[in-house]
Amino acid sequence: MNQHITNDHATRDMWQPMNHPADPFKNPPKMITGGEGMMLKDADGRDILDALAGGLWNVNLGHSCEPVKQAMAEQLAKLPYYSNFRGSVNDKAVELSHVLREWLEPDGMARAFYTSGGSDSVETALRLARQYHKLRGDKDRYKFISLRNSYHGTHFGGASVNGGARFKRMYEPLLPGCFSVPAPWTYRNPFDESDPERLTDLCIAALEAEIQFQTPDTVAAFIMEPILGAGGVIPPHASFMPKVREVCSRHGILLIADEVICGFGRTGDVTGSRHWGVKPDMMCLAKGITTGYFPLGACMISEEVAEVFESNRSGDGVVAHGYTYSGHPVGCAAALAALAETKRLNVTENAAARGDEFMTGMKALAEKHELIGDIRGGEGLLMALELVSDRKTKAPVSKDIMDRLYQDIYDNGVIVRTSANTIILSPALIIEPGQVQTILNAVDDGLGRVAA
Repeated sequence: MNQHITNDHATRDMWQPMNHPADPFKNPPKMITGGEGMMLKDADGRDILDALAGGLWNVNLGHSCEPVKQAMAEQLAKLPYYSNFRGSVNDKAVELSHVLREWLEPDGMARAFYTSGGSDSVETALRLARQYHKLRGDKDRYKFISLRNSYHGTHFGGASVNGGARFKRMYEPLLPGCFSVPAPWTYRNPFDESDPERLTDLCIAALEAEIQFQTPDTVAAFIMEPILGAGGVIPPHASFMPKVREVCSRHGILLIADEVICGFGRTGDVTGSRHWGVKPDMMCLAKGITTGYFPLGACMISEEVAEVFESNRSGDGVVAHGYTYSGHPVGCAAALAALAETKRLNVTENAAARGDEFMTGMKALAEKHELIGDIRGGEGLLMALELVSDRKTKAPVSKDIMDRLYQDIYDNGVIVRTSANTIILSPALIIEPGQVQTILNAVDDGLGRVAA
């Protein structure tokens, strides 16, 4: 690293995503300068265990996956870039499309439309959903329904279907025709229902009621994360997504699975949809597809949806949408290598086993620390601990406590993510049992310090 670059430059010269521009003046960010496997190195030369897979649940194979880096280097030497717009394609994009179809055929996916990341993939799915219905003559189907507490990115389309006000309030008005229904969150829900099966039925009834209120022939799609991620890590009951599928099918509504976080092993299955036994109509992919080494995403499309576009003869089937870097050859090369390593290392099985270990450890922490109001996980490597100042009222702890806890855990050699009053854990899928315990020990010590 340039020795003249310091955290002062991070404060003065750049704004961080998802942060108040003034916050770094009070809480200087950790400057990460290197990575190897599960470990990071910061600007002070400290070795830090990464409990976040690169900070955003995407570095599934760790920070030094040589086959992916080699594939990117070889592609840079061969063809650093060429477009996939009408008239030409690059070979790596075509090859990856074939591989993705093989990977995702059990989920019903048949075509790939490439993007630059998760927000792009969601934007693409929303656009294609509206166009699909117009091509079929259902020109009134333009509305979208999503789950509260969901997160679908930062574009105006994705932000409009986000289920949290903090991602929307300062950017309104957003896309019209977007509505939400309660998420199956047993700890906080408007029904005051803690039984996951009963809560599922209440949430499905709310979805059905919203569809009827909007009138079914105006609803284009329902979009959901198989496990809600940035909204607090909320795994639904196993019956929830299958029941959503049934409701959507019955009303002719497309089901869009936002697999940006869940895809490629994080749930202990290849996709979150497969984890729940559901075939959506479209899938949004990104993050783990390249193990975070290159910004690449895809909107996957089912055979049934694809046929409506491909059989169109009016010209309205033209997809007037795309990105300069759709199917970037270096990104596609990275994805091909990452998928091969994902399969070779069988990280889906490891994610499931290590996730179970985390849940056992978090239950022990909850018995020890009164600050823990709720623990969530048990479905691969997606975990959260929600902290409260009072377990009876569920009042969240203060931001000051969360800031102190984040620093205490970091001082113990582990980096986690704090979001509002929640600690989020989403390590790389190559994590080993001893590293699970190291993370739990650091959280344990940090909780003890802030409660003292």
